[in-house]
Amino acid sequence: MKKAVDLLIIGGGQAGYQTCASLRGGGYDGAILLACEEAEPPYQRPPLSKGYLTGEQGPEDLPFRSADFYDNHRIDSGLGDPVIELDLQARRATTQGGRAIDFRKLAIATGARPRLPALGGHDLDGVLTLRSHADARDLKTRLVGAESLVVIGAGFVGLEVAAAAVTLGCRVTVIEALDRVMARVTAPRISAFFQDLHRSRGVDLELGSGVARILGDAGAVVAVELAEGRRIAADLVVVGIGVSPCEEIAAAAGLPCRDGILVDARLNAGSPDFFALGDCARFARADAPGSLRLESVQNAADQAKSVAAALLGSPADYRTVPWFWTQQFGKKLQMAGLSQGHDSVVLRGRPEEEKFSAFYYLGERLIAVDSLDSPADHLAARLLLAEELNPPTELAADPSVRLKDWAKAQL
Repeated sequence: MKKAVDLLIIGGGQAGYQTCASLRGGGYDGAILLACEEAEPPYQRPPLSKGYLTGEQGPEDLPFRSADFYDNHRIDSGLGDPVIELDLQARRATTQGGRAIDFRKLAIATGARPRLPALGGHDLDGVLTLRSHADARDLKTRLVGAESLVVIGAGFVGLEVAAAAVTLGCRVTVIEALDRVMARVTAPRISAFFQDLHRSRGVDLELGSGVARILGDAGAVVAVELAEGRRIAADLVVVGIGVSPCEEIAAAAGLPCRDGILVDARLNAGSPDFFALGDCARFARADAPGSLRLESVQNAADQAKSVAAALLGSPADYRTVPWFWTQQFGKKLQMAGLSQGHDSVVLRGRPEEEKFSAFYYLGERLIAVDSLDSPADHLAARLLLAEELNPPTELAADPSVRLKDWAKAQL
């Protein structure tokens, strides 16, 4: 069976969905095919490691839109029939189900997949990763009867899963090779707060510990062995050591890839008619040298809006302030900007009151802000970073100063 469309979008995650919604909202009239790997309509991923596991959110809370949204907006969602081959010269794609799709324009939004450790035992029953709704359903079901869970990796997903599992009554150990949690993305003071929080709720943190292997019996996981030789019993193991971009289909089609599909500042992949966006795309920065690949809902949604604007006739360089968030045991951390490379940190507020922010500077330039249960600081930070405003450190450290008002006064 053959089909011709004006726009083919490969990937039904946040980026793919938002591209469709923004195009139709902007009056785009061409035929759209959203080729989805999964057999369910596009849904939100952030709840999967949080409220979905604890039962605070159900399956009905996950979809971006009801199923009839796609019919009503003339979007062929192609559920469960992913694209497996691309011929960019012929502008033709082939799906797993054997459909041939001729397209005029293309957006690749294939996302990312969890990385697995190069360890013996990673394929045992009960060793899980968390990325999809199916992954979350499986983990949620297994947690009901599990007594002990080991989480490998103390990033956002690992810590969110740990918090949910402890809330459900499971005994949880988190193993992290680095010496603090979330070490790659936040300052030591923020890490220390979340370490204290998890330990106070009963999570055992094994920091600075490597994993030698995952042990099993009769094909099922029973323990994790640390590099030092100690063994930790486990009914379940969740691996949360990061993700890798799904770039294979693009690479096979001849697009350059390097830890992501390489695109320019307008998210074009080799042609003004071809785009890559979201977790799978490594984009040339319009505001700084080099390239960047971001894994966040915000980035996927904002890049989708940028691609939609280009397809609607208003192409522009992609510029945004990256922001991220995590929620653990009811405490919300919101992050704006990228703190890597900072040379000083200024604290605003009192950590002992569980409400404070960390302002990251490179010289006198503000490059990022992490805010714990301080939404006003977070909103001010996004404005400051977007406008490239650099409050003196004494202002940033003073909670009595309304930074948003200060920022507006500079504009």
